[in-house]
Amino acid sequence: MKQSRFLLFALLWSALCYGSSYDAPLPPQLSTDPDLCAFAPCREVMPGAEGFSVRQGRPSYVEAYRGSGAQRQLIGYVFLSTDIVDIPAYSGKPVVTLIGMDTKGVISGVRILKHSEPILLVGIPEGELDKFIAQYVGKFAGAKVEIGKSSAGDERIGLDAISGATVTVIAENQVVMRSAYAIAKQVGIVKSVPKAAARFTPQTANRDWKALVAEGSVQHLTVQPDELGIPGSGQPYIDLYFGYLNAPVVGRSILGEAGWKRLMSELKADEHAIFIVANGTASFKGSGFVRGGIYDRIQVAQDLDSHTFRDTDYQNLYGIAAAGSPAYKESAIFILRGGHFSAAYPWSLVFLANKVDRATGSKTFANFEREYWLPDQYLEGGRPTVLRPDPTWLRVWQGKPLVIALFVLLLAATAGLYARRDWLVRKASRKDKRWVSIPKYVVWTTSIVFVGFYALAQPSITHVLTWLHSLVYQWRWELFLSDPLIFIFWLFIAATIFLWGRGLFCGWLCPYGSLSELSFKIAGALGLKRFQFHLPMVWHNRLRWLKYGIFALLVGVSFYDIGLAEQMAEVEPFKSTFLVGGVWNRAWPFIAYWAALFVLGLFVERPFCKYLCPLGAGLAIPTTFRFIKLKRKEECTTCHACQKGCGSLAIADDGRIDQRECLLCLECQILYYDAHTCPPLSQERRRRTKSGLELTPIGDDGYYIPIKAVR
Repeated sequence: MKQSRFLLFALLWSALCYGSSYDAPLPPQLSTDPDLCAFAPCREVMPGAEGFSVRQGRPSYVEAYRGSGAQRQLIGYVFLSTDIVDIPAYSGKPVVTLIGMDTKGVISGVRILKHSEPILLVGIPEGELDKFIAQYVGKFAGAKVEIGKSSAGDERIGLDAISGATVTVIAENQVVMRSAYAIAKQVGIVKSVPKAAARFTPQTANRDWKALVAEGSVQHLTVQPDELGIPGSGQPYIDLYFGYLNAPVVGRSILGEAGWKRLMSELKADEHAIFIVANGTASFKGSGFVRGGIYDRIQVAQDLDSHTFRDTDYQNLYGIAAAGSPAYKESAIFILRGGHFSAAYPWSLVFLANKVDRATGSKTFANFEREYWLPDQYLEGGRPTVLRPDPTWLRVWQGKPLVIALFVLLLAATAGLYARRDWLVRKASRKDKRWVSIPKYVVWTTSIVFVGFYALAQPSITHVLTWLHSLVYQWRWELFLSDPLIFIFWLFIAATIFLWGRGLFCGWLCPYGSLSELSFKIAGALGLKRFQFHLPMVWHNRLRWLKYGIFALLVGVSFYDIGLAEQMAEVEPFKSTFLVGGVWNRAWPFIAYWAALFVLGLFVERPFCKYLCPLGAGLAIPTTFRFIKLKRKEECTTCHACQKGCGSLAIADDGRIDQRECLLCLECQILYYDAHTCPPLSQERRRRTKSGLELTPIGDDGYYIPIKAVR
């Protein structure tokens, strides 16, 4: 017990002490101070710069200069990604990135200031991340840059990903390229391509509020306090409705005939009006319009173009004419000016807010958006064809069809094998145990080589923590879909755990568990069997609770600081084994810990799985409610034959199988049908043979009916 506590303490210490510098806190002024470069290493991303301006523009950037006085020359721009975009990575938090770009729109440097990605914090070396972001230097802000190799003739530029962190680098690619494009467009380097203007059908019938909402002419956007990390008050943070007023039916329904005609008479040919009404504890107008005439809480986004509003773009909305409209606390009409917006195409209203990190209290930029597209019946010819880029998670799935198919085949084959376990164990009990052992060896080897080392699809307690946090705070399907094999694996685990318990995953398919089991078997075959042993049951029964304590500790810490919990999750040796290109790429405490577990596993069967694995503990809890149990006889309460052969030590003295600890090795089930080895069946066989009684077979295999058999 003392050794286990010391091992756990040493692991937690190493996880904390060897964290990445990317996890260091950032100065709070970084996001608010006009002098960005006083708090960020601007010269690192803009080589040759000798001075920088204060923040300017919306979204904000700073100008970089060479020389001084009359010789001062503008050489580029530096900007902070979180001033521009809010793209969460796998951790659910943004990657804070500083980017430099010259006056021709070519990226001159990229520097990640902070991220919360668990695989990069305590798994992949910082050098790998540095090599990845270095690929952006020399790329044009308007280029189509994607992760992965580009095909011949493809105008996209392909970048090499980081093995084991595909989701993170896809998110970072969007951060860098969207930020660079936004600034390049703002300073005039990139020009927007005008879209065809909308032509409206001559409909005149007005709609009531319910009909407008039902057909999509009025859209609804709600942000709850917990989405921003702030205490709830029983009301939404913001609850707003909005719509496009230039469309005759929508405009007349909202403003009335006279009000709509007056508004349209004031607009120029390339100007557009939207309305917003809202309730909630916050204001969509914000405070920027008071200080500088800027409405800093809302934007209109179409493709990569965004539109912000000033006080000159604002008009009062005195009321809504549509019957059944809700009461509201504030309202406005905003005018979009310029020729790059077209109501014929989809656009989004973006609400911007500050999101509070519950652990540190620091604030980050966040946005919430709702798409708007006029219904077909209001556009002449209907909606135009729009080629939407596939979402990131879908592109990941499309890039791995063969791997996904093979993985699904492995899971289906393993489940099929186990579903036929009764047939297998009968064959094994009568003829040869290899009927069971060979399928297990094949599954173990495939899991280690294909699932673990090749596909990097090792489930982890960090997935459980992410899932729990998503349930409590904000569920995001794209987060879980972004890694197809892990997503499929967890669906499989969720289905089978309530059917057969955790043993099918832990005992058969877990890559690290398979490696531990296989190394134990090989060590025994090579002559170490005489040195292999099981802990005494009294110690086993105490130590097995350690993994449940680790699981509870990680869950508790995660709701205080998810980043700290993910570092503490290094109690799992999974990253060191499969995800970082070899354990020798880690710091020495991780190497020592991994080696200690591996050497111990040569002499004790699955020591990590039995005593330390928090994932196994987490899966053991729902195993309590499994549907199908292993077969037992009434005589098993006094017979200890199965107990002696149980490598998981899951059979108690009273013959009861603890399904939470059982790894479904099936040794007890082989014995269950063996009329020569199972003591009750052996006695019955000898009694009937001596008495000359006919033996009663089970099925066609010639097995004897167990005495008082129970399922």
